[in-house]
Amino acid sequence: MAKVSVYNMEGKEVETMELDDAVFGVEINEHLVHMAVVQQLANNRQGTQKAKTRSEVRGGGRKPWRQKGTGHARQGSTRAPQWTGGGVVFAPTPRDYSFKMNKKEKRAALKSALSSRVAEKKLVVVDELKLDQIKTKDFVKVLDNLNVEKALVVLNDNDKNVEMSARNIPTVKTATINNINVYDILKYNTLVVTKDAVNTIQEVYA
Repeated sequence: MAKVSVYNMEGKEVETMELDDAVFGVEINEHLVHMAVVQQLANNRQGTQKAKTRSEVRGGGRKPWRQKGTGHARQGSTRAPQWTGGGVVFAPTPRDYSFKMNKKEKRAALKSALSSRVAEKKLVVVDELKLDQIKTKDFVKVLDNLNVEKALVVLNDNDKNVEMSARNIPTVKTATINNINVYDILKYNTLVVTKDAVNTIQEVYA
């Protein structure tokens, strides 16, 4: 089992804890990790783009000039793609980009992402994250104490003071255990997790 240091909000090491290899020490499956990231980005796409083909553009029913004898190239419609105001050749239509992954694949991808953070020493465990009031400056101070900049902060439960204090920092995102995903874990340089959240993750995913 891997051992990690547990820090307090002042950035001082207060204890060490062991991580379950079934969650934080699995063999990294890059294919599933890639698939999970692609799935999340695809599922977030609205797929509402639309352009008209030549059959949908208004007008153009009449042949603009006779077939022969004008000196122009032959034309059948003023709404053909080569005309200004004409239809688009392979016009995009509304579509659904989402696709599904099996539950086992999702779990394996998440474990791989968590294990990669441990392997790269980018996992910071905090004994607790508690703020007396909603104040961004206080949260920035905590991050400075932990020597962290771009981070995903994982909480065990919703904490309004912490979430609202972090919301205004562009390089930080907060999430509860129910909302963590592979994309966010990999997007941010450091994964900051409370000790309670680590224990809960190990209970849920072990």
